[in-house]
Amino acid sequence: MHPFRVVTYNIAHGRGALSPYQGLNSHASIRLNILKIAALLERLKPDVVALQEIDEDSHWNGRINLLKFLREHTHLSHAVMGVNSERTGAKPLRYGNAILSRHPIAAWENISFGRSEIGGKGFLFAEIDVGRHHMVPLANLHLDYASRRVRLQQAEAVSDYLGTKYLHRHGDWLVPPILCGDLNNSSRRTDATAALLEYFQRHGEYTLHPANVRTFPSPLPSRALDFVFLPPACREPQSQVLRSYLSDHRPVVVDFRLPGTRSH
Repeated sequence: MHPFRVVTYNIAHGRGALSPYQGLNSHASIRLNILKIAALLERLKPDVVALQEIDEDSHWNGRINLLKFLREHTHLSHAVMGVNSERTGAKPLRYGNAILSRHPIAAWENISFGRSEIGGKGFLFAEIDVGRHHMVPLANLHLDYASRRVRLQQAEAVSDYLGTKYLHRHGDWLVPPILCGDLNNSSRRTDATAALLEYFQRHGEYTLHPANVRTFPSPLPSRALDFVFLPPACREPQSQVLRSYLSDHRPVVVDFRLPGTRSH
């Protein structure tokens, strides 16, 4: 069996790598960039994609449903959306995190860290049905960019939620929870990333991917913001950060083998 592939990618509302704000882009340029992201995902052939900063209905891109657009232009036919920012009126905004999957999504829940009109953060939890009644649990999160204190509070909320879920549901899952997303801190050794890794390593030898690669190359300074936390049941993990310029973040690709699959 082929490895299971997870991609985490902050697509920055589809604006591309060089634009500082999506409201400065034409609707046509955002549409073209999202088509390129769809083509990238088609080439990668992931099982699951965790997306951050994705719009469901926002004025700055002509109110294109970016998740629906990606779903229609890839073979990832299953999708859920978690809205954390919402504004109505003449210039509506509705965006957050999303999960695209090659496999059915059996259950899901969105948890906002306090919804706001703009800049809201949260995490999206889903159970991915990989067949034979086996579920792979995955959480896609986006943490606060401005405050270390707030990020640590948010990380604690994620830990509490997944810890409770795992204690009550682990018998139904093929592996313990996988966690991925944009943590918005400076490196793997500090801040919310370190706090989450310390928590999850109490439940086994979780590994953090990628190792020592910066995923946010522009604008300066470059930083490591985007990570995937894998439980030990995910065997033979390998990761890469793609040199893609379709967002100010770079996609992180992680391959591993689920229990019961063999290497070739």
